[in-house]
Amino acid sequence: MDILIFGGTGVMGNYLVDQLSSSENNIVVTTRLKREAKGSVKYVQGNAKDEEFFYSVISKHWDVIIDFMVYKTSEFQERITPLLNATNQYVFLSSSRVYAESGEPLKETSPRLLDQSKDYDFLRTDEYSLTKARQENLLINSGKSNWTIVRPYITFGDYRLQLGTLEKEDWLYRALRGRTIVFSSDIAQKMTTMTHGLDVAKGIASLIGDTKAFGEIFHITTPKPIMWSEVLDTYLNAIGILSENHPKIQYINIDDFHKLHSAKYQINYDRMYDRVFDNSKIDKFIDVDNFGDSKDRLTMCLANFLEQPQFKNINWKAEALKDKITKEVAKLSEITGIKQKLKYFLYRFVIS
Repeated sequence: MDILIFGGTGVMGNYLVDQLSSSENNIVVTTRLKREAKGSVKYVQGNAKDEEFFYSVISKHWDVIIDFMVYKTSEFQERITPLLNATNQYVFLSSSRVYAESGEPLKETSPRLLDQSKDYDFLRTDEYSLTKARQENLLINSGKSNWTIVRPYITFGDYRLQLGTLEKEDWLYRALRGRTIVFSSDIAQKMTTMTHGLDVAKGIASLIGDTKAFGEIFHITTPKPIMWSEVLDTYLNAIGILSENHPKIQYINIDDFHKLHSAKYQINYDRMYDRVFDNSKIDKFIDVDNFGDSKDRLTMCLANFLEQPQFKNINWKAEALKDKITKEVAKLSEITGIKQKLKYFLYRFVIS
């Protein structure tokens, strides 16, 4: 098969490319950075948001197009018809954040926030969960059925290790430098579902080229939920064993946690929900009971990361506010640039 993957260099994308790599598939992956071809995989450098580049890569007909891009709804509306016309199967990466709160395990037919929320300020935004739901609607109402919607939930890998709404730059960076992790006591008591990127990739691969998946929606998650407090304990145990560093943790209430992090709606309308999934639909394509145990895989990924740790930009305003809570101080040698040092100093010692 000829397969085009938009933005397939992230946590799920890299695993999926490996899953689909074979002598039977010719794979083209768009990427902003130059990458060397390997085997049946060719990388095409360019910005998939650029119209000229986009239309150049869909000028030929593809057996499958898999789309990891994050679009504004208006952008997606302009692209949906060209995408569906350019392929036999279009696989759209949505998100299980679209679901509203539920007291039952989530099915693909469970109510979505877009359809159920009464928070009109929220509904007026293009927040991620709403954006994905609106784009799902565009596909469902397109008049075509050569699409498959996939709703992963929290997917992790060697360089994606989340804790609630916190990326590794928000918690692991602190832990490795001997400062206290600041986390929400409310989120810690919620049930979540974390799935290794390899397992999500296997699930997506099981749907490729199968006409029974056309016009259908699937979430792909491990069948074993876990509490956020267990996720944190798994991280702490692994760090203690792997680095002989024993991080401290300070819990704060959800109101104070909001002051540190701007992801208001993600906190309120996702991480403060218990997220448990009914996997019976995707289980007809792949045995989800064979997915890896979350604790074991998180430990493995953290160990891999610690072999060669790489962090993205650190939010020094947020770090200063956390240090104010924990009564700790970062070393100025950690902070790159005069502006960032000044920002840290002001929020740590001056601004109340």
